Amino acid sequence: MIETKKDARFDLISLGEVMLRLDPGNVRTRTARHFDVWEGGGEYNVARGLKKCFGLNTAILTALVDNEVGRLVEDLISQGGVNAENVVWRSFDGVGREVRNGLNFTERGFGVRGAVGVSDRGHTAVSQLKSSDFDWEKIFRVEGSRWLHTGGIFAALSPSTAELALLAAQEARKNGTRISYDLNYRPSLWKANGGKEKAQSVNQALAREVDVLFGNEEDFEVALGIKIDGVDSNYKDLSIDSYKKMIEKVANLYPNLEMIAVTLRTVKSASTNNWSGVAWSKKDDFATGQLYEDLEIFDRVGGGDSFASGMIYGALQGFSLAKSLEWGLAHGALAMSTPGDTSMATLAEVKKLAEGGGSRVER
Repeated sequence: MIETKKDARFDLISLGEVMLRLDPGNVRTRTARHFDVWEGGGEYNVARGLKKCFGLNTAILTALVDNEVGRLVEDLISQGGVNAENVVWRSFDGVGREVRNGLNFTERGFGVRGAVGVSDRGHTAVSQLKSSDFDWEKIFRVEGSRWLHTGGIFAALSPSTAELALLAAQEARKNGTRISYDLNYRPSLWKANGGKEKAQSVNQALAREVDVLFGNEEDFEVALGIKIDGVDSNYKDLSIDSYKKMIEKVANLYPNLEMIAVTLRTVKSASTNNWSGVAWSKKDDFATGQLYEDLEIFDRVGGGDSFASGMIYGALQGFSLAKSLEWGLAHGALAMSTPGDTSMATLAEVKKLAEGGGSRVER
């Protein structure tokens, strides 16, 4: 169990970008004639999952351009139940030369054809956020939040967002708020922003300021510079002991960490993955989750975010590490069974799957 603030307006606040996802459905982006529209973003997805699935009170710290696209994103956030009072609104210049809303074209993939995402997020409002855009005294001391979540996607958007993520973590810590960070390494985001070396510098600084760290094996090696012994470039056939050794390295380097959780995914095809996880906490040591072998994937985007929200829910509820891990894995698995970045699962479905329930029809 991770101790958190008792008297706070919000259970969790996320800091990150909320993009408009354009989904071509069962065809390719390059051949699409219409798109379904969703909202999504690595950090936001966690807040939405905690609200819609788990019933907690959450909010988002982000920025949008005040035009029809920005207001559409705001409407989608509202439908997700996430508080948007602290959205920073930027004036639209009529074209988008100076500031824009982020777009994300994502096709799901099938069989041997992997999912493909194309982001259109240059000069977005959120990438230009500064510390002075938020009233930290009000957010963390007056109103309060039990938990702050942010991640490597937000930190990679610009030098100012990396600085803002660090400052937000420091402000949260001063007021007794627990902080989680999802490494979420994206090579495309760091390509024009210093590459792998800069990513490691930013993520290492943030890892020293947080309580909980999420990621996968590539995140820990590439984003933090933690070498995993005996691993090929595809991270195939990596033993649980290898993961535990990696986590031990991280815990020794960052003694501030209370919990570390790693998702384990073996990609057999775009449609079939093995899905599991391993976690560590100072209180409970190690826990290994059940293996979802040959998990059928409808849309894999957001699976890791839903894993994180399930684990955070467990921590906020005072679950053991092992139980939190099972709830995280179940929520991630269910999120990948539906379209869009965000979870459509219910609390009852997560509980049933985490406790070993099957997928027989319910009438």
